[in-house]
Amino acid sequence: MINRAHKLPISRQAELLGISRGSVYYLPRPVSENDLTIMRRLDELHLKHPFMGARMLRDQLNRQGIDIGRKHVSTLMKKININAVYRKPNTSKKEPGHKIYPYLLRTLTINKPNQVWALDTSYIPMARGFVYLTAVIDWNSRKVLASKVAITLEACHAVDVLEEAFKLYGTPEIINTDQGSQFTATIFVDCVEAKGCRLSMDGRGAWRDNVFIERVWRSVKYECVYLYAYDSVKDAKHSIQKYLDWYNQERPHSNLNRLTPDEAYYGLLSPLKKAA
Repeated sequence: MINRAHKLPISRQAELLGISRGSVYYLPRPVSENDLTIMRRLDELHLKHPFMGARMLRDQLNRQGIDIGRKHVSTLMKKININAVYRKPNTSKKEPGHKIYPYLLRTLTINKPNQVWALDTSYIPMARGFVYLTAVIDWNSRKVLASKVAITLEACHAVDVLEEAFKLYGTPEIINTDQGSQFTATIFVDCVEAKGCRLSMDGRGAWRDNVFIERVWRSVKYECVYLYAYDSVKDAKHSIQKYLDWYNQERPHSNLNRLTPDEAYYGLLSPLKKAA
């Protein structure tokens, strides 16, 4: 996304993309095999016990024979984009210059498709390395409207996913995200507001705000990602997209009266309901 030959200064390009200037010049070091193993275990523990912070996760790893300190755990948590989900007043550091929007869903009754969409990004382990999965989900039907696998957390990937969902499914009334820098970046906020959508953001560390999308990630990981050791980004993309197609079309949900996400989104009656 950064064009070094463009007349616009690199610092300004970075600002428009919602990334720091330093990250443009930073050359990442390969993650060690040991850290990759720990990151995978941290991800599993976070899905099972989302309230655990760095200290509790350290203790769990130590009990499993993994010698690691709290600071190292905290560093790896940032790398895989996870936070303990409980109310933590005045502990979050906001991205400088990025506006945080209020959470709009607390008293809202969500009872129709395209009323609220949710975006989030989750860590996906591979055999060697890792990637990030960003997805747009219709809150009412659980349908995954669009997704993208990428190797970074840059705002441009969130914009790509959202624009694909707009193209395929129109526009919702509200788009809900967390307070991650990719969602508070100018290019993402502009993309949302250009379509006339209202932007809502989870309270930092408030588990009630993001419990729904965490359940979707749990399904994706336990029913797909953790069953494979992807050898390449291409393999990860193909496998995850195949699963998401199945998830939308064939996986019934008890909270949807045994409808699949597609059936709930399009207002169709499932075969199970017809036979009942």
